[in-house]
Amino acid sequence: MSAIAGVINRKHTAGYERAVKDMVAVMRHESFYTTGTFYDPELEVFVGWVAHENSFADRQAFQNEHKDITLVFSGECFVDAKTKNQLKQNGHSFSETGGDCLVHLYEEQSEKFFEKLNGLFSGLLIDQRRRKVFLFNDRYGMERIYWHETPDAFYFASEAKALLRVLPQLRAFDREGVAQFFGVGCALAGRTLFRNVQLLPGGSRWVFENGSVCREQYFSPATWEAQPKLSEPDYEACFHVTFQKILPRYFASDSKIGIALTGGLDTRLIMACHPHDRRHETSYTFTGPTGRTLDDRIAARVAATCGLEHQLLRLGPDFFANFAAHADKTVFITDGCSGILGAHEIYFHQQARQLATLRLTGNYGSEICRAISTFKPLGLALEIFNPDFLPAVNAAAGQLAAGKTHPDTFAAFQEVPLNLFGNMAAGRSQISFRTPYLDNEIVALSYQCPASLKRSSLPTMRLVKACHPALDRIPTDRGFISDRSDPEIFLRRAFAEVTFKLDYCSNAGLPRPFGPLDPVFKSVVNALGIAGLHKFLKYSTWFRTGLAPLVRERLAAASTEANGIFNAAFISQVAEQHISGRRNFLAEINAILTLEAVERLFFQPTNDHLISQPNHAQTL
Repeated sequence: MSAIAGVINRKHTAGYERAVKDMVAVMRHESFYTTGTFYDPELEVFVGWVAHENSFADRQAFQNEHKDITLVFSGECFVDAKTKNQLKQNGHSFSETGGDCLVHLYEEQSEKFFEKLNGLFSGLLIDQRRRKVFLFNDRYGMERIYWHETPDAFYFASEAKALLRVLPQLRAFDREGVAQFFGVGCALAGRTLFRNVQLLPGGSRWVFENGSVCREQYFSPATWEAQPKLSEPDYEACFHVTFQKILPRYFASDSKIGIALTGGLDTRLIMACHPHDRRHETSYTFTGPTGRTLDDRIAARVAATCGLEHQLLRLGPDFFANFAAHADKTVFITDGCSGILGAHEIYFHQQARQLATLRLTGNYGSEICRAISTFKPLGLALEIFNPDFLPAVNAAAGQLAAGKTHPDTFAAFQEVPLNLFGNMAAGRSQISFRTPYLDNEIVALSYQCPASLKRSSLPTMRLVKACHPALDRIPTDRGFISDRSDPEIFLRRAFAEVTFKLDYCSNAGLPRPFGPLDPVFKSVVNALGIAGLHKFLKYSTWFRTGLAPLVRERLAAASTEANGIFNAAFISQVAEQHISGRRNFLAEINAILTLEAVERLFFQPTNDHLISQPNHAQTL
């Protein structure tokens, strides 16, 4: 993880250096983070950062030879060898794997520099020569920048809690952002859960000069939308060439790489096109306390076929014994973007860090390459809401639908950075995160995919077969391999799809109208040996058994602190109805308890150390 925070002074007000140090301190979640601050007295810019040791953003602030250009950076960029060689020929000196080459790239290319960046990042660039300051982020907005403006100063930070730490007036909910959270799972259109705290749009380049700000976009999705569609053969050929071209940059590292293997297609493609020897790599799969899922078994076969060591990382007894602390830490680190049902993410990534400090994953391949979407209204039980708040919740579904004007833009610029941000934010607090599926070249090409291949796995499967035939012979968790004509393959895929859906319903519960049938349904699925075949996160069951006391306690607290959002009388019944099995309220419990944790961790303390780290020693 890396993060930045800062203040751009407008009225020559004192005290911002202390404020920036406080903002940095609240984002230092682990002892292995490095931190620092930088102050430009002429332009009155105060900025600080945190970063993982030896990561791309470590050893800041980055400056040119004359120290009149300074870059403070979060995330990672991939600069091609040709560009680096040209910089060296022009007399610049920099490390091969750090971010210091970027400040020289700006020195050479001026504002065109931002358009050339490829990666997930945010940054503040101070150009003393031109007396300009640039605040910018990646095209998708995956490296978040939260901001708030006062008459005296502009505040920004990678995490909302940093703003709340120094601006007490922001410690309240944004009711529309909260309504969107309950309606679709996250805030939309630049909103957040917090009053008067906004998100910088993806592809931003905001220029601060002479006390004013010019809000520019260096990139718009319309650029990619305007590309022509390719024919099926041309698209598949381009996809094969492009993926093999870009993949080596994601394996370039001085640190050991941990490959997060699953039974799916997206990590399979990474392994098939693997460009390097595997002496500095390992692989692992996240799994439950006992037993083995289909993911576990397939990932182990893939690793063995590739000659790669592989380990299963399990949920241990300490996860359940300290669940309250894990849940609070997840909500705190992610600013509520990952909730109670994401409490396992930091736990697993702490284990992964012991194997490798950099994680290479197939995340977002389904959304970008195959237009598979899970971003939809949550459909929470309407009874949990105060009637006065309900219209705002219902409106969120319409706001989400309004953003679906272009499917590729919706996937890359809304679903991934908004709906899927939370789990990534939790995991990267422990390790550095890479995925080739958000590479600019891959996303740009996805816009050119013909409609006939938009939801097809064929281009991916054929590339796997072309690059590594042995991997093609191992079916995925959904039964995919490239030969579609073999009847055995058809039956295998049908079996995988049916068992996947049954296992999902066994874990998450039947749809609400069929909730009373849950006990009978689960007994049948267990008897058939389907339960746990695909899914190992059994929160619905855990909330009915060992974690039931916590659910009761936290829901009781939420019902007494409804703030006009909840129907307190109904909330008091949710715990018992879920625990008894009479109704399945898993999604409602997650949403309510996540918001309860945000209010408790971010708003309730009243001393000078507000927004301090939660008590990670808390147990059930």
